[in-house]
Amino acid sequence: MRDLNLPSDADPALINELQTRGMRLVDPRAGHESRRGGAGPSDHKAVSFGDRTVMIPVHTAPAFDSPYLVEAPDASGQSRILRDGAELARVRFPNRPRFYDLKTADGIAYNQIAVLHSRDVLASTVLQTCIRYESRKKTCQFCSIGQSLAAGRTIAHKTPEQLAEVAAAAVALDGVKHMVLTTGTPAGKDRGASVMADSARAIKAAVDLPLQAQCEPPEDDAWHQRMKDAGVDALGMHLEAVTPEVRARIMPGKASVPLEKYFASFAAAVKVFGRGQVSTYILAGLGDSAEAILAMSQRLVDIGVYPFVVPFVPISGTPLESHPAPRPEFMASVLEPLSRIVIDAGMKASDIKAGCGKCGACSALSSYEKLRVQG
Repeated sequence: MRDLNLPSDADPALINELQTRGMRLVDPRAGHESRRGGAGPSDHKAVSFGDRTVMIPVHTAPAFDSPYLVEAPDASGQSRILRDGAELARVRFPNRPRFYDLKTADGIAYNQIAVLHSRDVLASTVLQTCIRYESRKKTCQFCSIGQSLAAGRTIAHKTPEQLAEVAAAAVALDGVKHMVLTTGTPAGKDRGASVMADSARAIKAAVDLPLQAQCEPPEDDAWHQRMKDAGVDALGMHLEAVTPEVRARIMPGKASVPLEKYFASFAAAVKVFGRGQVSTYILAGLGDSAEAILAMSQRLVDIGVYPFVVPFVPISGTPLESHPAPRPEFMASVLEPLSRIVIDAGMKASDIKAGCGKCGACSALSSYEKLRVQG
């Protein structure tokens, strides 16, 4: 068996391998169901290495040909990860959340309103529509936000009252520790900040749960304080790609918002939420070089923004479904030095109050951070 470097954790090299190459499941029914389409980690399944839970692709093209096979759970609930018949590690699958079995008074299943990410993170795409997704010329080529809506697995608009009801149940029944609220971009100049504020206000009135909101930079920076006052604890404004040519090719609509606007909004948001409580999601493997990602990450860290870098996962049904995933060596060349950048700046995933960076399940970054802190 692989000699794990972290107590009750997973070797970051193994995480890189699994998250870029995926895994094949002997029993796809193990644990709660994997997610297809939608926002966030789609076509993935959560697996736990001791105290560390990570999201691993299982429904992607690389996963279908992955050399990594995960056996069905044994009598103790553990599953072996094998490569060429050799055992590399043992994992557990988180159980199906109990709140998934509930419905609202008007008959909407709770898991059509919010879903479990990783092991203890609740997530909801409040608006399951987007002005960019609706145009082939503007859509982000990696996005599948419309897939789960078209399949009937979610609803187009989750009301504040529905979100509050589900959040309270997820905390009480399943021990959820924090929540991510994301949204497709609406037509208004607030870019989704208004619906984030309304949702947070209702959730915080129902349950004491740390919240991250995710939206594009609002035109008026005053929205940062409005979201904070409504109960948002951390903010994500996601770049996805870092160089102009990759931005224009991969997400032509979103690239119309210049990087200068993002950085002005980042700076304003850090003043409101604090250093390390504003983050951005960067997808490695879309064409940006490791050097470009690290240079952008250093620029972000210098103003107090946490760069959460994850491997790109080609999602079925999107224009990039046949785009190759990054190689695990490429991810190591980004994440290992990035961990030094964030630690030297006094940031780390565990200090974030809520959201993707704190969860860390879609990247090996936090495991590299732990190794560096432990020396």
